[in-house]
Amino acid sequence: MLTYVLFAVAYLLGSIPFALIVGKVGYGIDIRQHGSGNLGGTNTFRTLGKKAGFIVTIGDILKGTIAASLPILFGLEWNPLWFGIAAVIGHMYPIFANFRGGKAVATSAGVLLFCQPFVFVILLVVFLSLLFTTKYVSLSSILTAISGVIAALFVDDTPFLIAISVLAIFVIYRHRANISRIINKTEPKVKF
Repeated sequence: MLTYVLFAVAYLLGSIPFALIVGKVGYGIDIRQHGSGNLGGTNTFRTLGKKAGFIVTIGDILKGTIAASLPILFGLEWNPLWFGIAAVIGHMYPIFANFRGGKAVATSAGVLLFCQPFVFVILLVVFLSLLFTTKYVSLSSILTAISGVIAALFVDDTPFLIAISVLAIFVIYRHRANISRIINKTEPKVKF
């Protein structure tokens, strides 16, 4: 019974729409009506600025980290990755925001931060390097997700490989519109 409750808690944690909360409380706007309409860090950075973007990104990361920690905190013999995936699903399809959420990147990163911190650091370096090179957040996210699967091949942990592959599929699927815009050269670039 506790297992099911904690999976529900993980999903609900993932469902916390930090971008919506920060937009409404701090700026008096519904971020879903601005920019891309996405409830994630990138749209928050573009719409509300760096401070709000960092707050939302950190919040979204912590959702994955805290959710992944639940089986450890409650003494369950379950792999933390599965609870992390529940949080990512919550982030993508949040019950608190009409099931219209973010693109799985930051919350997936939070899961990695708890479960495989070394891989998290490697992928953070990969993401930042790609971002500064390409200026595309979406492309950097997609390529980092693929890099995560490649990195997992070198970790002797089959559940981790499966979980990170699932997370990568989530990230790529959620960026399908961005992929079209990149191909059509209409995807906005980051301005540093």
